Amino acid sequence: MQIDKQQILELLRNRGEQQQAAQAETELPDQVDTDQHADLLSKFNIDPQELLGGLGGKLGL
Repeated sequence: MQIDKQQILELLRNRGEQQQAAQAETELPDQVDTDQHADLLSKFNIDPQELLGGLGGKLGL
């Protein structure tokens, strides 16, 4: 699944992880593929399911 980098940065900032958000901003592509970039997401302690859960709430799923 494709996820906008800004959503990931927002998640990190909401967690209070400003330094990781700054690092992720330089390392992640604009559109993050949860399968292709699983290693980068893991590096920032992001579970793709956590992102999908947040999207589901916003989409009313």
